[in-house]
Amino acid sequence: MLPLFLLADSRLPSGGHGHSGGVEALVDRGLLQSVDELALFLDGRIRTGGRVLAAASAAACALAGTACGGCQQDDTDGTQRQQCHPADTPAEAAIAPTDAAAGPDWARWDAAVSVRTPSAALRAASRAQGAALLRTVSLAFPTPAVAALRALPRVHHPLVLGAAAAAAGADPAQAAALALHHLVGGASTAAVRLLGLDPLWVAAVSAAVARAAEPVAAEAATRAGAAVAAADPGLLPAEGSPLTDVLAELHRASEATLFAS
Repeated sequence: MLPLFLLADSRLPSGGHGHSGGVEALVDRGLLQSVDELALFLDGRIRTGGRVLAAASAAACALAGTACGGCQQDDTDGTQRQQCHPADTPAEAAIAPTDAAAGPDWARWDAAVSVRTPSAALRAASRAQGAALLRTVSLAFPTPAVAALRALPRVHHPLVLGAAAAAAGADPAQAAALALHHLVGGASTAAVRLLGLDPLWVAAVSAAVARAAEPVAAEAATRAGAAVAAADPGLLPAEGSPLTDVLAELHRASEATLFAS
């Protein structure tokens, strides 16, 4: 499980520090000015678009487990866990051919994330973060699923995160929680940088939101499991927030910004 901590670490070179998760657009318009308002924003994001991100990540984790021919069950301590054995070296993973017929149709699942992201600005941000994370996980967690994602033009971030989580030994519920952790962490860090909020109070807010996000992650994983079992990405959650989409478009049109999104 230690490799999973690496994926949760804000120091992972995945480009997340360049995105505010919508916080900058709110701050610029005076809609977020305090720790309490940050808490309200995060709660809303978790229960709407966050649910979509969590389910997509959980689905990718499940799909990656079925796509990896080197996966096996380990029950040495009496607990069933899936272990994924990647290629011997990053170079081998990079040049290994991908048999599209033998693995999931990742393009369909990527398209499902796109249609659940109405804002073109948010789609671009998700794909940019996905590309940045994919460069890292291709070296740190080389698996057939990661190689298959690299074969696509630009993949949404939650799918890359879910595939990497599977390679790190996570299950779909943990992958869903990881996606929400990234959402909360990125927005919280941006709020500290933009507003100079007390990081101690922001940490307390993040902890409270994380506890509230646990049932959301569990439900997202359940719905993702049903979608994967039916091979139907259309069964993934589709909640969203029009305000988030509008602010993302306004942010992209702004002349000077600290964050890409």
